[in-house]
Amino acid sequence: MRPLDWVVMFAWLVFLVSYGLWRGRGSGSTQEFMLAGKTMPWYAMGLSIMATQASAITFISTTAQAYVDGMRFVQFYFGLPLAMVILSATAVPIFHRAKVYTAYEYLEHRFDAKTRLLVTIIFLISRGLGAGLALSAPAIVLSVVLGWPFRVTILIMGGLVMLYTTFGGIKAVTWADVQQMAVIMLALVLACGVAISMLPKDVSFFDALKLAGAAGKLNAVTTTFDWNDRYNIWSGLIGGMFLALAYFGTDQSQVQRYLTGKSIGQSRLGLLLTAMAKVPMQFFILFVGAMVFVVFLFVRPPLVFQPVAMEQVQASSQYAAIESRYEQAFDQRQAAAHGIVSSAPGALQAFRSAQVNLDSARADALNLSGTNDTNYIFLSFVTHYLPVGIVGLVVAVIFTAAMSAISGEINSLATVTVIDIYKRHIAKDSTDKHYLAASRVATVFWGIYAMAFASTATGFGALIEAVNWVGSLFYGGMLGVFVLAFFVKRCTATGAFVGVLAGEAAIFLTASQTSAYLWFNVVGCVVVVAVGWSISLLQPRNK
Repeated sequence: MRPLDWVVMFAWLVFLVSYGLWRGRGSGSTQEFMLAGKTMPWYAMGLSIMATQASAITFISTTAQAYVDGMRFVQFYFGLPLAMVILSATAVPIFHRAKVYTAYEYLEHRFDAKTRLLVTIIFLISRGLGAGLALSAPAIVLSVVLGWPFRVTILIMGGLVMLYTTFGGIKAVTWADVQQMAVIMLALVLACGVAISMLPKDVSFFDALKLAGAAGKLNAVTTTFDWNDRYNIWSGLIGGMFLALAYFGTDQSQVQRYLTGKSIGQSRLGLLLTAMAKVPMQFFILFVGAMVFVVFLFVRPPLVFQPVAMEQVQASSQYAAIESRYEQAFDQRQAAAHGIVSSAPGALQAFRSAQVNLDSARADALNLSGTNDTNYIFLSFVTHYLPVGIVGLVVAVIFTAAMSAISGEINSLATVTVIDIYKRHIAKDSTDKHYLAASRVATVFWGIYAMAFASTATGFGALIEAVNWVGSLFYGGMLGVFVLAFFVKRCTATGAFVGVLAGEAAIFLTASQTSAYLWFNVVGCVVVVAVGWSISLLQPRNK
């Protein structure tokens, strides 16, 4: 990073935190702090929801996912629009009319206190893990890129998040996310434009598409059903829909977003905005990764994208041999790529053979370093090839995108801690001022927890997969109990409680058999509903 990049990065950090504090002023009651006084317009809710998802992990890992595995990850989101429509018709009006602060508060209205407490604990465990992961994963990458100590990066990100979230609550979080979303899209467009401009003069944009297709990077849809394949149209439409229903319908970090709406109609519009924009946005992000791959067909990429790991490989006695194989494979692939553009006979076969050899050399180098460099691919492109100033902007966006995800998570964790545990079981009849103070203390606690958890991490593979895998261990059980609450009138409290326990057991059993985590959500939900309904049929009907 050059001096102008540092100036741009710190200017954006100062602006975003200041804007969040300014927008969050006046949060002097629990309703203001937790629900923004129910004043949020639909577009702010929708953009905040997308900004929380378009976190640093999206920037760092989703682009790299396309570089490594092609665009088939977009199928992960195919079920999301369906889920948004279902939730707009069901969860939004139910939660709004129940006048609840949290989704789990509703479960006591419908079932009993023990069911509410069980699901609250599941949420705190899952989202607590998610908060730590969402902070540590980008911190590991950024610490290498910026040259900062890992724990210093965590402290800066976590400290800034705690600052505006503790004082401004959900209002500060939401409005900061709106600004964040606008700059995220600007940065992605700039990165894509630079990638296309770097293509050789004899390679057009349509040639780039041809090359990306030949390399298998534009494989957006896979129609073959395979239980062990993480991403195909069936896992996306079915498993992805269940995951989206659970995430947006039962995870307080998302439910809290549309509980801030001015009305049921405004909250519905916020979710429908996400339904319309999310798949095209993710498609574009993955497309950027595919274009970066095409650029590196003609511009030699590093043997290992992680700088520290590359130094370790260079110090090895095996480096010279691996480097020679890599160089030869790259030259062969480059020549074959030009052959594909000119439609030379045998070029495609030569290209694929060279790609296998190049991947083999990279795999040997990564084995020497004992690392996975997937999460460094896009940042390597950004820091080496984007214009001065733009590098600082993109790094700043990645930095604050991590903060955006964390801010929403610790705010929701604090809300659930105060409403579902502290107010319900410890201090039942205190003043609103007391609960507001408790909310701020809980925010600080969860911020410190996220930083402490993050500082113990050592590394991850593809971040986008790690986050969704962790969430899928819990979301199916949470979704199942809300299906029982909303749609199975005959269900009893005991049936719901035992159903959740059975659902979680089924999820962990499934996870031991397959890595296709989208199906965890389907399995968990179906087991909860089946067990809960069956037990309820054996019990006397509730009055």
